[in-house]
Amino acid sequence: MNSPALMTSPDQAAAPAAPGAAIPPRRPGARAVRWFRLNQDRMRSLLIGTVSLLLFLIAWHLLTTYRVVFFVRFTNVPAPLAVYASFTKAIHDPHFLMHVVLSCRRIFVGFSLAAVVGVPLGLIMGRFRLIHEAVFPVAEVLRPIPAIAWVPMAIMLWPTNEQSIVFITFLGSFFPILVNTLHGMTLVDPVLVRAAKCLGARESAIFREVYFPASLPHIFTGLTVGMGVAWVSLIAAEMISGQFGIGYFTWEAYSLVQYADIALGMIAIGVLGLGSSLVIRTAGQMVMPWRSR
Repeated sequence: MNSPALMTSPDQAAAPAAPGAAIPPRRPGARAVRWFRLNQDRMRSLLIGTVSLLLFLIAWHLLTTYRVVFFVRFTNVPAPLAVYASFTKAIHDPHFLMHVVLSCRRIFVGFSLAAVVGVPLGLIMGRFRLIHEAVFPVAEVLRPIPAIAWVPMAIMLWPTNEQSIVFITFLGSFFPILVNTLHGMTLVDPVLVRAAKCLGARESAIFREVYFPASLPHIFTGLTVGMGVAWVSLIAAEMISGQFGIGYFTWEAYSLVQYADIALGMIAIGVLGLGSSLVIRTAGQMVMPWRSR
């Protein structure tokens, strides 16, 4: 005669435990393993970036220590330790901090104006053919002119150096924002537009619910590119006509033969530009969470 244990069916054996039964504890470190698997690609990118920066610093140190001359001369290039010493001195100097603050303020004003003007204008040009035909030729003629060529004209147009520098920063970031926004509008799927019209959507609703969301990736691409060009334009303007700013600080260090300060100014420009682009990318991920997924 079979025992009750042998007569138990597989479904009964796999039945869940009673509500009062004790839950078996998780393995120690399971949460850490799961977090590592989810962030494996991010950790890998961080590791590769850290190693590349370390290799760059080592190569910089060796080239400047041994004063290598091979097509490019490293005889007067400051070593990383000299630049670090200049940095520790500059962060306690209110004049250096003033240069950084003024450059950031000019970038914020010029770039904000370019975004406020460039994005709506690109959307309107992409939607209405008449406006596109009227504005696009003028924009294409002005777009290839480099920012440094605008410096004499900006000085004549604006009463102060501060306004002329902001104007040049605005021009540098305006055209990448405008062109990328317009390009995003041209790539909107016409099937989506026809579907919205069949559902009874009006022009304003189509513009708000179809054209604008579909163009957002290109808009943020234009904002990122425009931020980089804005920094290039700003530094050129500060070197030529400015009296303050990180570009002026770098040019003044060259005039005073302070090589470590030259490298410090260049690194500060790179770090500020990287931080500005990172802010835009983060905003893009918040506005477009579906692209992150």
